[in-house]
Amino acid sequence: MLKHIWKFVRGLLVALAAAGLLTLIVPRLITTLHSMSRIYTVENAPSERAAIVFGAGSVRSGRPTPILRDRVETAAKLYFAGKVEKLLMSGGEWSYARSEPESMREYAISLGVPAEAIVLDHGGQRTYDTCFRAKVVFGLDSALLVTQGFHLPRALFVCNALGLKAEGWRRPTAATGR
Repeated sequence: MLKHIWKFVRGLLVALAAAGLLTLIVPRLITTLHSMSRIYTVENAPSERAAIVFGAGSVRSGRPTPILRDRVETAAKLYFAGKVEKLLMSGGEWSYARSEPESMREYAISLGVPAEAIVLDHGGQRTYDTCFRAKVVFGLDSALLVTQGFHLPRALFVCNALGLKAEGWRRPTAATGR
């Protein structure tokens, strides 16, 4: 009897582990497949009215983190390449420092982006918030998304699911140059 109970428990644990693994893998697979044809290099990116730059934190001094600096630098490249007219910088408010969007704005201006080309969204606490607000509050129908590769498939999926036609940017790999 104990042998049968142990066999049942072991089978149940294996099934639960498999279900848990699928719960982690399937959403990532869906978002990756959805985004594959929507990611471009700066040179190949379609022209859009705006690029949405997702926040990625500020250090205590209020300066952008290295990841956020990378995003702002990419957005500046898109702007200077004539791919976008405006940069929508979205992020949250932090009590210990300037807001993410304000930090992003200052860094973009230091890179030469004119202040009038920058729009701040202080309500972008999460990916969903940023995409929703870009569509509903800021009136965008389409945009280029600027974020890191690990975040881009999810951001593309969320924006497109909300009716915001989104394309993304990726850094060319050293091996292919594409």
